[in-house]
Amino acid sequence: MARKIVTEAQQSFSFARRSFVLGAAQFGVGGLLAARMAWLSIAQNEKYTLLAESNRVSLTLTPPRRGWIVDRQGKPIALNRTSFRVDLIPDRIQDQERVLSELQRLLALSDDEIDRIKDDIGKSAGFQPVQVAENLDIDRFAAVSIRANEMPGVAPAQSYARYYPEGAAVGHLVGYVGVASAKDYEKEKNPLLIQPGFKIGKEGLEKVFEPLMRGKPGAKRSEVTARGRLVRDLETRPDTPGGTLRLTVNAGLQTYTSRRMGDQSASLVCIDCTSGDILTMASMPCYDPNSFSDGISHTEWKMFSTDDHLPLVNKSLQGLFPPGSTSKPMTSLGLLAAGIDPEQTVNCTGAYRVGNALFHCSQRGGHGPIALHEAIIKSCDIYFYAMAKQAGMEPLAAMARKLGLGAEFELPVTSQRYGTVPDPEWLERRYKRKWSTYDTVNSSIGQGYMLVNPLQLAVMTARIASGRKLLPRLTMMQKQPPAPPLDIDPQHLAFVRDAMAGVVNSGRGTASIAKLPIEGIQMAGKTGTAQVRRITMAERAGGVRSNASLEWKQRDHSLFVAYAPVDAPRYAMGCIVEHGGFGASAAAPLVRDAMTYLFDPAKAMETLLAQEASWGGDIKTRMAAKRASFSSRQEAAAPGNAATAEQTGSSPPANTTEPAALDDVSGAIANGTTSD
Repeated sequence: MARKIVTEAQQSFSFARRSFVLGAAQFGVGGLLAARMAWLSIAQNEKYTLLAESNRVSLTLTPPRRGWIVDRQGKPIALNRTSFRVDLIPDRIQDQERVLSELQRLLALSDDEIDRIKDDIGKSAGFQPVQVAENLDIDRFAAVSIRANEMPGVAPAQSYARYYPEGAAVGHLVGYVGVASAKDYEKEKNPLLIQPGFKIGKEGLEKVFEPLMRGKPGAKRSEVTARGRLVRDLETRPDTPGGTLRLTVNAGLQTYTSRRMGDQSASLVCIDCTSGDILTMASMPCYDPNSFSDGISHTEWKMFSTDDHLPLVNKSLQGLFPPGSTSKPMTSLGLLAAGIDPEQTVNCTGAYRVGNALFHCSQRGGHGPIALHEAIIKSCDIYFYAMAKQAGMEPLAAMARKLGLGAEFELPVTSQRYGTVPDPEWLERRYKRKWSTYDTVNSSIGQGYMLVNPLQLAVMTARIASGRKLLPRLTMMQKQPPAPPLDIDPQHLAFVRDAMAGVVNSGRGTASIAKLPIEGIQMAGKTGTAQVRRITMAERAGGVRSNASLEWKQRDHSLFVAYAPVDAPRYAMGCIVEHGGFGASAAAPLVRDAMTYLFDPAKAMETLLAQEASWGGDIKTRMAAKRASFSSRQEAAAPGNAATAEQTGSSPPANTTEPAALDDVSGAIANGTTSD
């Protein structure tokens, strides 16, 4: 076979062609590389700059200072104070066991706390601080600060902690703050929530106004290695404090009223009759929000959750009670609106029969012939039984709603219970039975199915005193137009006001004890006593047991509503002392002293200090003694006490201020009423 001859020209052409193809391929690859480099360095410059920066720089958030809560005059109710804390920077620790041992000795930390710190160190990013302890006293903080150079990684720091100057006096009013839960973090995905020392609103106004009072965090930039090891601190951006929440509350009156309640389970609400501003909304007993914010102990939580006076319940908004005879001014307006002649008399013999039920009056022998004005002053039940039977329930229920009972007001609160104004339609819907005369008679004196909270009593009184449809307001930012006049005959209002003035000042009324000790200023009011137990006919025949002889929960509720001055109403109050007995024995003196504070604080304080001396000190002193006593009893009962063990970790109790069985309350009145 002949060999193919390749000429020099053919070789030259083949080489040139291959060189061209190879060069084109090299040029294409180079172009692609150049385009990629241009894309990365120009189009993606910002992205990779940030990634590189994040590898080099760590950003640590600084919790913001929380906004203050102040009263109508700017006096602080909730503020921030300097708090001493100690953190650990894991990457700076050289000998972890030695450092933790030294901190345990200096700060008196428990073994459980040390285990928690070790776990947190294991989960940390290295440069992020781990909390050791907060809210330290100056001595322990100083002890750590002096030795900080000997313990690399220990970072003593000053921060801000929530502080409530008046403690338990404002607990139910403002709520408290606490560490964010896992549920809170899942909801917001905000890294600020997991910063050591940061707390959010957990209850009350602190929770409702969290967006306003939280503020914006500061930040600290630190240079770190690729493995997260701290190199140096770069710069710090300050935080932006939260906004201030200004309330309509008078802080002095709030504190005074809470202190004046002593160890009673009580609530008092005061409203400005010219604006609807809530000047106080006190509910005692109460927890100290400082304890909750700092982290309440298990023992203290158990003490609160097992207390039959329900310190965890805000009685001003969540407590429901029969209004008793405090509803008689309202009932009187309903009777007048229904056309009842105020001069018509009823012969009160001390008892009134409806069917087979016998209703009794507070005056055992009866008041004799009595008309409306005197029936209000002397609180004659028989008069209201007879006139309510004549008028029917519809006009009474309509008047109750017109004066604010059964209403839920637009307030910045987490919850409120609005009670019951019963009528035939409500009874049919709720209990599937027809309304009877028995129900009308029961409701006419504020018993039976009728339930109210102290705020509603204060609103009712303020509307009667002012003649306007006032709406309660709790914060200055809540704008509302002037209240319109009530759709009630002014002459009817004047008639009832005059009778309420007689209750306190005539010398023959049920609340003479409530007369103000201030020259030239008179107060009008109405007492009420709400029965919570059934009185059998056998007991009545042998003599009704006194409140003092009964267990606390079996005693009558004591109620009082009032406004002052009589001639130019400015302040209205609604008060309930749970199981306090007659209205004139507990609630009326409490309102008298609170009203005195508004006109003569020095005189009111003189009275209070004398009372506190006999009670065992102020709120803080008595609570400390109660905690110590409870702790001692728990320690004594601990060995082998299965019941105690079962109660561990109990949740807050449900509100039980509402009577357990409305039918029982109705039945008690059927067998005999204690009115005032």
